[in-house]
Order: sequence, then C-alpha cells, then structure tokens
Amino acid sequence: MARRIESHLITGPAGDLESLLEEPEEGEPREVCLVCHPHPLFGGTMLNKVVYRLARGLRRSGSVVLRFNFRGVGRSGGEHAHGIGELEDARAALSWLRARYPELPYSLAGFSFGSRVIMQLGCQAEGDFAQRLIAAGFPTRREPTDFLKNCGVPKIFVQSTHDVHGPRPELEALYATVSEPKRIIWIEAEDHFFAGALPQLEESIGTL
Repeated sequence: MARRIESHLITGPAGDLESLLEEPEEGEPREVCLVCHPHPLFGGTMLNKVVYRLARGLRRSGSVVLRFNFRGVGRSGGEHAHGIGELEDARAALSWLRARYPELPYSLAGFSFGSRVIMQLGCQAEGDFAQRLIAAGFPTRREPTDFLKNCGVPKIFVQSTHDVHGPRPELEALYATVSEPKRIIWIEAEDHFFAGALPQLEESIGTL
C-alpha cells in the first residue's frame, strides 16, 4: 500500500503556505514532524535535497512529515521577512499539523536557515514541548544563539565535517554552551549540503 502524500495550502500569517504532507511508508505513525528548508533568498525550498533526505529518514522511522515553503517561496504568499516572519510561518504550519494529528507527539527538524527557525520555535514553546529538535547544517554565524543556553528541549545537531556555514571548531564551541539534553552527530561530507554523504545523512536521521 502506497504511503499517503498530500499537497495543501495552509493559512499563514502572510498568506497561504504551500506544503507537502507525507505519512510513513509502513506501520502506524509514532509522531508528527515539521521540516523547515534553507534560506529563501539563496534558493531554499521544501524540495531541497537535504530537506528531502531529512523527510525521508523521518518517515522511515515512523514520522508523519510536513514540509512547507516559507513566505514568498513557490506558491506561498508574502515576502521574505528576515527570519522573524518565517518563524511565524513555521508556528502556523506546526499548529495545522498538530490539529491534523492531535493524538501524536511532535518533533521539529530543519536544514541550515530552517534549523535555526526550528530551534527558536522549539525553545520558545511553553508547556507543550517537542520530543526533539533536529538541526542539520546549523549555521554558527550572523545570528545570536543565546536562546540555546537555557533550552531544556532535547536538541540534536547533525553537521557536515566540512560546513563553511558551521565549521567544526565553531559548532563545537557553540555546542559547549548549549544546555542539556543535547547530542551532536558528525557526517563526513564534502560541504554544507552534505555532498557525497546524503545516504549517510538519511540513515542517521532514520535511526535517531
């Protein structure tokens, strides 16, 4: 039996959000997971190859996955809002997903810019916390990361060993300041986009 794949337009704060909902290949789902894509101004979309691999690894581990395009990307309405509006887009998409599957716990995952968005969203939650926050290719530069110092949600960093936006020495220094519980997984890859190691990335996500 083929897995369920559905396209949706979710009502967002700046217009509809183009999205793709996918259920697990086999068995009953154990959680729902929102997956966020890389920077919209640099070609990031929900169809990015790393995002696709994250979503497939999560589905294979039993997650219902919702990918969506931030405002101004694809068929999503609105314009880029420097991370502030995109955080609200993610919040709206998560609310829709959780209303669709109210009986299931939730996780958040993202790549690059999307990893920062999901970390902020997960660490801002009050009371009803995510099971885990999965940050692939977390960028260590440009934006503040103080919010990670007092975030009690389980945090998993999955990073390429050759990531120019999150170099290993910088991520290790940041990781030392991040509150528990936390975990870091290094993937031997050629660049920020996990070139040469996408299967290993997917496998690592599927076994978390």
